[in-house]
Amino acid sequence: MRVWVWILSLAITASVWGAGAPSTPPAVDQQLARDMLKGLVEINTTHAHGSTAAAQAIQGWLLSAGFAAADVVLVAPADQPTKGNVVVRYRGKRSIDPVLFLGHLDVVEARPEDWSVDPFKLTEKEGWFYGRGSMDMKDGDAALVESLIRLKREKFVPERDIIVAFTADEEAGGEANGPAFLLKEHRDLINAALVINLDGGGGATKNGARQFFEVGTSEKTYLTFTLETTSPGGHGSLPGPDNAIYRLAAGLGRLQAFKFPVMLTATTRESFAQLAALESGSTAIDMRAVAQLPPDLAAAERLSQNVRLNAQLRTTCVATLISGGHAENALPQRAKATVQCRMLPGDSADNVHTLLVGTLADPAIHVTLDAPPIVSPESPPTPQLMKKVALLAHSMWPNVPIIPTMATGFSDDRQTRNAGMVSYDISGVWQDVDENRAHGRDERIGIQAFDESVEFTYRLLKAFSRAQ
Repeated sequence: MRVWVWILSLAITASVWGAGAPSTPPAVDQQLARDMLKGLVEINTTHAHGSTAAAQAIQGWLLSAGFAAADVVLVAPADQPTKGNVVVRYRGKRSIDPVLFLGHLDVVEARPEDWSVDPFKLTEKEGWFYGRGSMDMKDGDAALVESLIRLKREKFVPERDIIVAFTADEEAGGEANGPAFLLKEHRDLINAALVINLDGGGGATKNGARQFFEVGTSEKTYLTFTLETTSPGGHGSLPGPDNAIYRLAAGLGRLQAFKFPVMLTATTRESFAQLAALESGSTAIDMRAVAQLPPDLAAAERLSQNVRLNAQLRTTCVATLISGGHAENALPQRAKATVQCRMLPGDSADNVHTLLVGTLADPAIHVTLDAPPIVSPESPPTPQLMKKVALLAHSMWPNVPIIPTMATGFSDDRQTRNAGMVSYDISGVWQDVDENRAHGRDERIGIQAFDESVEFTYRLLKAFSRAQ
């Protein structure tokens, strides 16, 4: 799932392939990748249908390209055979310290009546490919498969093994989450020294101009609380002071006004310091002040007026569902609300619960943690990593700023990071910062953006097949 994040810039000018290198793949690879994108989009991999059919298609493509059957393994939980995963190993000079690339196959539901085109057909229109998963993330899956086949055709021998896992249930809440299942049941298939997830990162454009290139190093995680209060109820003609709906509403009003304490991570502190160089006036001054140790809280408050920057500065909690009462002419006996929080790396569920209860300030509002968080550590934006990505990105898009980012959503990185694998989000897709169609109607990807991402993915696999 790609979530737009707003942060920093670290520019390193360099080039690996040299100025003027093609930014799109050879014609044969370009067409093959487009054909694969079409094939994947037109396989329905929503939660109800599962991912096995798509995994089988990828397995078939790779076997036809000459990969050994032992190196293209399709596995699914025994009790959920439709939630298939396919793992391919491209063997290098040594098998130790392999690099693992991740791409999920499942997509969120799409109702045809809401779309202007059939969501499960790849439609080419006015420079765009439309279809569910065209941006999140069958584009990345197609680029990975095609790049593996291209490397195989070129007889490329990496320094270390390349593993690519195409997985299930990233979008559906993890019922049969692919990386979680593989780590538990088939760790040997995906055990790696480094993980690159194509479900995040990438380029941001504004009005057609390239702004910066993101590298995901960390992510918030979510936790969900149920807030509930009760009252005696009674006939609606005799209202009294004890009303469950009013009591809950008053507590939610206090929550709306509350702001969690400012917390910065290594990524967000660096991001504000570097982004200040791209800003001017009071915003630049405030960003530099927030990046200090300790951060300037007054400056943080001013920056928090921007909702995207606010999400980078603190844990957030927001009411998302509410219900109450049982009849139009009766006083409510019960009122309930769902509050979802997005928690920063380094924060804890106990701390969030304590602050939430204190903010509601009413012992009659009972707070229950329904969805405990899957907390994952930050993968540090080391100079070595950032320089490597800069060399790669600048080979196609010279001088674009390279940005380490903390996602306000979450991805399968939480599984691999918690398994002790340093994980980063790196994608070659460029998209407009103001477009947010990945889970919505008329999801799309620019045709040129897709073609460029295929070339970038090919270079990405080659670059990270080297340990240094």
